[in-house]
Amino acid sequence: MKQMTNQSKWYQSWFETPYYHILYKHRDDREAQVFIKNLISRFKIKTNQKVLDLACGKGRHSIYLNSLGFEVLGVDLSAQNIHIANTFANPTLKFEEHDMRLPLKTKFDAVFNLFTSFGYFDAPSDDLKVINSIKQSLSNNGLGLIDFMNVQYVIEHLVPEESINCEGLIFNINRRFDGQSIVKNIEVIDNDQVYNYMEQVRAYRLKDFQNMLNTNGLQLLTTFGDYNLNPFDEINSKRLILAFTNP
Repeated sequence: MKQMTNQSKWYQSWFETPYYHILYKHRDDREAQVFIKNLISRFKIKTNQKVLDLACGKGRHSIYLNSLGFEVLGVDLSAQNIHIANTFANPTLKFEEHDMRLPLKTKFDAVFNLFTSFGYFDAPSDDLKVINSIKQSLSNNGLGLIDFMNVQYVIEHLVPEESINCEGLIFNINRRFDGQSIVKNIEVIDNDQVYNYMEQVRAYRLKDFQNMLNTNGLQLLTTFGDYNLNPFDEINSKRLILAFTNP
């Protein structure tokens, strides 16, 4: 077998591959739609408002938000993701290739950052830039939302090694907490080729997000621990979902 490793930033190489989408094809669209409906009901978001889907991937959340009547812009660093998402574009649903560390010129009534699409960069200062970008992109009293993992739960339930056979591919996955980040090494065996990728997400906890929001003048409204919007519990919650506003 021939070993192949991409030397670009992990999120630039991994998210561009078809392997990423195959490995995570089990993502539950129904669960995501219930989550969005719960948010709309909880925060009384009007369906004619403008929403930014920050790090939108292939646009599954953007597409659903738009189907409910929102004007949506989905942005992502991956050119491949945006190419796929643009096949669903319409006059009120747009997609753009964009670095989420940079603010957009347009103001939005709501900015959503979903499915642990935060903490990817090498330096914490870059993650702080993402928070500042959200601040700059939010209208006054607009709603910001970050859907992140609950680090404590992830560490305590970490599966160190796993092998997954999917669509004729073998994914050998190793996970670890290195003291700063949750790191996942992914070996993909595709016929006689072996490819190596990784995921690395900084292990931010609630207090870290509180500090980043405060630094940028954003006000934390509440936290949730799952997509049914149950209260956040550091021990038992699988998710850390933060709702905040730009006062």
